[in-house]
Amino acid sequence: MALPLDGIQVVDFSRVLAGPLCAQTLRDLGADVIKVEPPAGDLSRRAFPRKGEISGYYAQQNAGKRNLSIDLNVPGAQEVALRLCDRADVVVENFRPGTLAAFGLGYDRVAARNPAVVYVSISGYGQHGAWRSRMAYAPTVQAETGLTAITEEQFGRPDGRLRTDSLSHADVYSGLHAAIAVLAALHHRDRTGEGQYVDVAMAAVMLAVNERVHADLSGEELGAETPILGATDCPFFTGPGGERFVSPMSLVGSMSFSSYLAAMRRPDLADDPRFRTPEARRSHLTELHAIVQQWIWTFDDMASLNAQLSEAKIATGRVRTLHEIASGEWAAGWGAIRTVPDRDGGEITIPGVPWHFGADCQTPAPVPPQPARQGEHNEELLRELGYDDAEITALWRGGALVEPAHGPEHRLGGPVPERLRTGGGS
Repeated sequence: MALPLDGIQVVDFSRVLAGPLCAQTLRDLGADVIKVEPPAGDLSRRAFPRKGEISGYYAQQNAGKRNLSIDLNVPGAQEVALRLCDRADVVVENFRPGTLAAFGLGYDRVAARNPAVVYVSISGYGQHGAWRSRMAYAPTVQAETGLTAITEEQFGRPDGRLRTDSLSHADVYSGLHAAIAVLAALHHRDRTGEGQYVDVAMAAVMLAVNERVHADLSGEELGAETPILGATDCPFFTGPGGERFVSPMSLVGSMSFSSYLAAMRRPDLADDPRFRTPEARRSHLTELHAIVQQWIWTFDDMASLNAQLSEAKIATGRVRTLHEIASGEWAAGWGAIRTVPDRDGGEITIPGVPWHFGADCQTPAPVPPQPARQGEHNEELLRELGYDDAEITALWRGGALVEPAHGPEHRLGGPVPERLRTGGGS
């Protein structure tokens, strides 16, 4: 079955996470993605764990992309990149503002040659304004936009030290929002024929995905009442068989406290002075938690417990490791985990795609996408752009093309490969 973006070509100048994830999302939707790497390669190639040239980090964000490795400082290289952009439906980059423009690859120049292009730039704080030139990584953007402070306020630490999150939310959410914007811009182009520039700021994304902004900026004093329906005050319990699980329903919040009373058949607790108000429940939270926990242990198993909790609209989620979820029945049935070649005879495990298409919602399993070696598709792509043997040889001799996967002699203007000396094809 054809995927939604079959026929769309994406040129991906980005590196590490936000931009590569955007382009990878488009690739998984069917687009042909060409990743353009500098001579030093994407930093994520050097991440651990890795085998040879391919790291798991690189494979997760780039498997299935074709690869052109080129030195944009060398004469002729910028024209190669521009010819790629001439054919592109989408260009993705996540450098600091102005970086690609300095190489003659900014939106204005690309769009002058290809007015239908959708060009998306992902940066920390946007292309304009006082913070446009700041370096930006997920932990710094998350600190600047309130996430770190909210985490500290909610959970705290006995030693008073701040902590950041274990995952790069700002990068991941920004990559996904960039992909959403690209899809909208492509739809606009289908209707009007016009391409356009898309500016994605990681800081703005982190505000957009924060479901409690309205509460924190309301100016209202909420006391001990939980401000939102979200996951800021989730109790953990131990199930009848020793299972650790979490409920998204706060024991303190007024909306959710009544759900626990309904599930336990304990309306009397509403009149207990320890639990009448959110402030009282907060002060006596250990006692309240113990009451619920003891009630949980009256059940024979999680199935019977979940049945009664479900009546009161209380969900539960077992605390599982990634190994547990990946090896379970659900992941196998959905196709939530896939493996790709590590280019060294083994495999790397990465996530599957998070959507199924088709009337029966069963997307056929595609051939596992292969993470490309740096410069692996140099000649193939140049020939697609119309370069002949002599022109490719000249680019090679001039040091524009980089293929470290073929050995150190094939870096930056080393000896011309035998296939080009003899006039052979790719």
